[in-house]
Amino acid sequence: MCIAFSAIITSDGKIYWKAGLDSHDQIISEFKLDDTNNIHGDLKIARIEVVPDNKKKYPYLYPELKWKYQTDEGIVPEWLNDSHERLAYHALKEWKKITYRFNYLECRKPYNPLIKTHKITDDDIRQLKVWASVWASVRDSVRDSVRDSVRDSVRDSIWASVRDSVRDSVWDSIWDSVRDSVRDSVWASVRDSVGAYIGSLFPNITKWKYINHNEGEYPFQSGVNLWKNNLVPSFDGKIWRLHTGKKAKVVFEITKEELAKIKS
Repeated sequence: MCIAFSAIITSDGKIYWKAGLDSHDQIISEFKLDDTNNIHGDLKIARIEVVPDNKKKYPYLYPELKWKYQTDEGIVPEWLNDSHERLAYHALKEWKKITYRFNYLECRKPYNPLIKTHKITDDDIRQLKVWASVWASVRDSVRDSVRDSVRDSVRDSIWASVRDSVRDSVWDSIWDSVRDSVRDSVWASVRDSVGAYIGSLFPNITKWKYINHNEGEYPFQSGVNLWKNNLVPSFDGKIWRLHTGKKAKVVFEITKEELAKIKS
C-alpha cells in the first residue's frame, strides 16, 4: 500500500512527486514515466517512500522527528544509491512545506473544554445563537474541506491522525460527562462541536464546503469560541444547553425559539 511521502526516482537521477498523490502508479501516469526495464533487465524507475520513523501513537503529527527512506515492496534497482536517498530527503522537505500547513502542535495535545468551569456571559449566549445556525453543516464541511486541503496524500495518514488524536484526547471525557448530565439524544450536537474544533486546526483553509461564508472566515468559529471558553453546547431537538466543568454541569438552557429571538 502506498503511503506518504511517495515519489518516483528515475535511473537518470530525477525525482517525481506531487502533493496529493500517494499512489506510485498515479505519479507514473501524471508525469508519463517509463516503468519498463532497461537493456540490462533492470527497472528504469524506483518506487520510494519516506515515512515517519518514531514510536508516537500518531507519527504523522511529528514532522520534525526522524523519517525513514525505503523502497516500496522491497524492489531495489541495482542503480539506486545514496545520492538518490539524498534526493528523496530534499524532496521530502518541500513536500512538508506544502503539507504541514495546519496546527499539528495543538493536534498532539488538543484543548479539553471541560478542564475547568466558566461563568456564562452575554457574549457566550450570542455565540450559541450563531452556533445554532451553523452546527448542522459542520460534519460534512470540515471532513471534506480538510481532506481537500491536505489532499489524498494524507487522507489516510494525517487526516486520520488529527481526527483520532482529538477524539482520543477529548471525546470520551466530554461525551461521558455530557451524557451523564443530560441524555443520549444530544450526541450529534456534541460530536459536531468536536468537528468545529478540528476544523479550526486548519487555518490555511479559506473556503469551507457546503456553507456560505466570507472567504478567509471560519464559519464555525462560534463553536470554537464556546469550546475555548470551556463551554460545550448540546441540543436535543428542542432545548439548547451549555455545559461546563469536569462533570459537564448545565449552566444555561434555552429553547430554540427563545434563542432565535435573542439579538446578535
